[in-house]
Amino acid sequence: QVQLVESGGGLVQAGGSLRLSCAASGRTFSSYDMGWFRQAPGKEREFVAHITWSGGNTYYADSVKGRFTISRDNAKNTVYLQMNSLKPEDTAVYYCAADLNLRVGYRVDEYQYWGQGTQVTVSS
Repeated sequence: QVQLVESGGGLVQAGGSLRLSCAASGRTFSSYDMGWFRQAPGKEREFVAHITWSGGNTYYADSVKGRFTISRDNAKNTVYLQMNSLKPEDTAVYYCAADLNLRVGYRVDEYQYWGQGTQVTVSS
């Protein structure tokens, strides 16, 4: 079992930055990969970023590449999403998720555990 709790969301102006955190508990954090997804109103949940268990490899959606950075601190059982140059279209609920199968998952069904989400709103 893995429990995930996101934090760090909020309201920011376009061009601003936010850093999301996701604290994990339960199974040994360094034994699984982590991902970030987002869901805007009326849209499906979409992949944002993925980081492997060691932090050695990261993957991004084209829409956030060069603006967002995923990282993790295995000593603190926490994964982060640094979001820079935010745009109104980044407005969504952001979810962290755990991938115990150690695959680079781009689909929702490839992750086994999810946090409750944190709202990010970017004003124009």
